[in-house]
Amino acid sequence: MVQTLLQIHSATRYAVLAVAAAALVKFTVGLARKQRPALADRILGSTFTGLLDLQIVLGLSMVLAGLFYRALIGHIAMMVLAAGVAHVALVVNKRRAEPGYVLPLVAVLGALGLIAGGLLAIGRGLLEARAL
Repeated sequence: MVQTLLQIHSATRYAVLAVAAAALVKFTVGLARKQRPALADRILGSTFTGLLDLQIVLGLSMVLAGLFYRALIGHIAMMVLAAGVAHVALVVNKRRAEPGYVLPLVAVLGALGLIAGGLLAIGRGLLEARAL
């Protein structure tokens, strides 16, 4: 069961990175063109945070299933912070009278930075795959 969860967790990472890349491009173009965010931009941000939430659920499920080692403490903390940064920045942007693209960019870049730190905490790179 732990091995299956790990494989799903690892595969989902590519979805997180793909959506993050798409969001970075879309939000940067929107900012450069001084556009107002559209519904598609909110959906893209929500997809990103939803995938981060899924990663956290999968990761915590692995811990509950018995996979735990000391380095995971830093990994878990960084990943929860990444999701928190993304959620907070996107919600604050949504509630602004004039939503823009700066906070969504901060959300994605901040989350990616924390994700990179979380991967370094367990000795892995962004695209590196390892079995148990």
